[in-house]
Amino acid sequence: MAAPDPTRRSSVPWVAMYHSVTEDRADDPYRVTVTPERLDRQLAWLDRRGLRGVSMTELLAAPTSRGLVGLTFDDGYADFLTHALPVLRRHGCTATLYVLPGRLGGDNAWDPLGPRKPLLTADGIRQAAAEGVEIGSHGLTHLDLTRADDPTLKAETAGSRDALADLLGTPPAGFCYPYGTIDRRAVDAVRDAGYTYACAIDPGPLTGPYAFPRVHVGQNDTSARLFLKYRLHPLRRRRVEAAR
Repeated sequence: MAAPDPTRRSSVPWVAMYHSVTEDRADDPYRVTVTPERLDRQLAWLDRRGLRGVSMTELLAAPTSRGLVGLTFDDGYADFLTHALPVLRRHGCTATLYVLPGRLGGDNAWDPLGPRKPLLTADGIRQAAAEGVEIGSHGLTHLDLTRADDPTLKAETAGSRDALADLLGTPPAGFCYPYGTIDRRAVDAVRDAGYTYACAIDPGPLTGPYAFPRVHVGQNDTSARLFLKYRLHPLRRRRVEAAR
């Protein structure tokens, strides 16, 4: 497949942002957890509307995003393999998983509240890639890049790309900003590190091929809420133009 050229895209595609998928969501202060049953219903909602969930690279390589929805999973939780991937397979979806090569086999130590959630090991990331999941970088250790000094910023962007290239045998195309926080300096660092594209959350005036906006999808997102998020998306987002 040819490398995607996101600078040619004239509109902002709809990209869903997930994190953890597990049955246990009794303690979920940051609303990062959905159950497999809820994920299944959300993907069934896409099916009924003739929409297909795909990885970011597949989405950006398509001539048009019509009929496609980007599916992204942040942080690289171990439950992706056990709970999310079977649901994705059942619906014929692909996805992009953003991982932290500086925390392999660790947990979500950056979250001061809530339970400790295990992260994928190196073998787990390789397994996900072997299953056809696109692997992207979420930085090395989940730092707010807008607060990082120059050496740390380079390590979190270029360093994490090199680490994943060593782990997988090929460098990742995509980057995802931890916490969704960005500024021009962080965007430039990601571009200079050699990534093809990057995802944020609500990047505002920085929206572009290195700061695609995404919509948080959580446990409370029923069919009605998904419909509103999907229909309102074009009204809330700016056009994506070539980075300057």
